[in-house]
Amino acid sequence: MADEKKKPSERVVVEIYGNSYPLRTDNPQHMRKLAAELDKKMKFMSRAVRSFDDRKIAVLTALQLAEEYYQLKQDYDELVELIEDK
Repeated sequence: MADEKKKPSERVVVEIYGNSYPLRTDNPQHMRKLAAELDKKMKFMSRAVRSFDDRKIAVLTALQLAEEYYQLKQDYDELVELIEDK
């Protein structure tokens, strides 16, 4: 097995829902994409619930993301089961 060199982590500053977060990551471009998606979802949620409470918006957005993850995980598990049954 080849010895893969781990990319050094880089500092990246992302903005999510009006707040800046300095983060360290080995993939700054990917982190920026994730932050942009989260920012978009939080802005959408704030319009949906008509609230300015950052914590409430963050929690509701996290619940929405958890539901999306749960559904994708269920779908994935079902596909794996179908493949294994063949």
